Amino acid sequence: MTTDKALWAGRFEESVADEMQAFGASLPVDVRLWPEDIAGSWAHADMLAAQGIISEADNKAIQEGLESIAHDIVQDKLEFDIASEDIHMAIEGELTHRIGEPGKKLHTGRSRNDQVVTDFRLYCVQASEELQEELHELRMTIIEVAEGNLEVILPGYTHLQKAQPVLLAQHLLAWQAMLERDSLRFKQACFAADASPLGAAALAGTPHNISREATARALGFSRIIPNSMDAVSDRDFACDFIYAAAMTMMHLSRMCEELILWSTEEFGFITLSDAFSTGSSIMPQKKNADFAELTRGKTGRVYGSLMGILTTLKSLPLTYNKDLQEDKEGLFDAHDTLTLCITAVRGMIASMTINSKRMLEAAQGGYMAATDLADWLAARGMAFRDAHEVVGQAVLYAEKQGKRLDELSLEELQQHSNEFTSDALKVLDIKHVVEARTSPGGTSLKSVKQQLDDLRSLR
Repeated sequence: MTTDKALWAGRFEESVADEMQAFGASLPVDVRLWPEDIAGSWAHADMLAAQGIISEADNKAIQEGLESIAHDIVQDKLEFDIASEDIHMAIEGELTHRIGEPGKKLHTGRSRNDQVVTDFRLYCVQASEELQEELHELRMTIIEVAEGNLEVILPGYTHLQKAQPVLLAQHLLAWQAMLERDSLRFKQACFAADASPLGAAALAGTPHNISREATARALGFSRIIPNSMDAVSDRDFACDFIYAAAMTMMHLSRMCEELILWSTEEFGFITLSDAFSTGSSIMPQKKNADFAELTRGKTGRVYGSLMGILTTLKSLPLTYNKDLQEDKEGLFDAHDTLTLCITAVRGMIASMTINSKRMLEAAQGGYMAATDLADWLAARGMAFRDAHEVVGQAVLYAEKQGKRLDELSLEELQQHSNEFTSDALKVLDIKHVVEARTSPGGTSLKSVKQQLDDLRSLR
C-alpha cells in the first residue's frame, strides 16, 4: 500500500511505500518544534512581504493562518498525519489547506534544510537558557544548605579513605563549583546556537532578494551564519548542548553517589526525606535512595546521546544529508532527562536531614590530624619526609593500641620523637585541624565564609 503524495512529489510517479513513510518520518520526534517552526514562518513571511517578494495580502493570510494553527495545537484540536513526514511539512500543508494559494508562497526563498536547523537552533537557545536557570536554582539551594551548616565537620576523603577533616559547607561549595562550570557550558552552548541559518536555503543561498538580517532580528538571533553551506550542515551547537548536559549529569551523578553513601547506615551522615526515598516490596525496614540512584543511572543515557550525535556527524559530506534527521531525538531526551534530574537532586538536598553529630564522630576517627602533626614537626626544623615517617609510626602505634591520635599521651608521642612537646597535643584537635586551613579556598570557617561572600552575586 502507498500513501498520498507528499508536497515534494512533483517529479515522482509513485508515492513512498507506507513502510518507508513511517521509517523516514520524523514527525513523532520533531512535533515538539512546532512553536519554533511557526515563529520562523512568521518571520520569513514578514520578510518576504517587506522585500516585495509576496504581497501584504498574502502575508496577512499567512500570518492569520499560522496563528489559527498555533491556537488549535495549543487547544489540542489538531492532529497531524504521519504522511506529513515532519512538523515543518505538516504545518505548511495545514496552512495551505486552510488559506489556499497564499500558503503555497510561504516557502519562497527557503528550503527545509535551513528551516529545520533554524527551528532546532531556536529550541537550543531556549533550552540552554532554561537549564542555566535550573542550575542557578540548584546552586542557590546548595549555598543555602551550606550557610545553614557552617560549623558542621565531616571527614574529607581521598581514595574513599578518610583523609582530612573539612567543613560540610566546604564540601557543598565544591558541588556548587561543579555546577558553576556547567552553567558556563550552557552559556557557551546558547551562544553557539544563537546564529541564524535562515535564508541559506538548500545549501547555496537563493536568487530571491531576501534579507537574512531581518529574519535573524525578528527571531532574536544575534547574528547570521555567513556561509550558506555551513549554515545547513552545522550541528556543532547540538553537540555543545549535549556535551554540556553530559558534563552536568556526570556532576549530578557524583553528588548522588555521595548522597547514597552518606545515607547508608554505615555512614549515617544524612537522612533523605521520605518524599525522595522509596521502600522495598519485601523488606519492611528499607528506605532506599532510589532517585539518587536513578540520576546516577540516567547519566549513561545522556552519554549515549552525545556519542550518538558525534557518530552520526563523523562521516557526513557537505551539506545536508538525511542522517541529520537523527540529530534531535537524543538532544530532546538529554534535555528532558537533565531537567528531571536537576529537580530530583535539588529536592533531595533541600529536604535532607544532616546528622552533624555522626559526621563529627566520623571525623574524629581515621587519624585525620596526622598531617597537622607532621607539619608541626616540620615547622620546628624537621625535614617533612622525616616528620612524615615519625607520625606514620605514631599512627601505627595508636592503631595497635586501639586509640585515636588525640588519645595518645605526650609520653607516647615522645616514644617516636623527642621533638614532641605539650604544644603538639593542641594540633590533634579536629576543630583546630579544620581552622588551620586558612589559605584561599581552604576549609577553615574564615575561608569558607569568604567563598560564600564571593558567591553573593548569585543572589
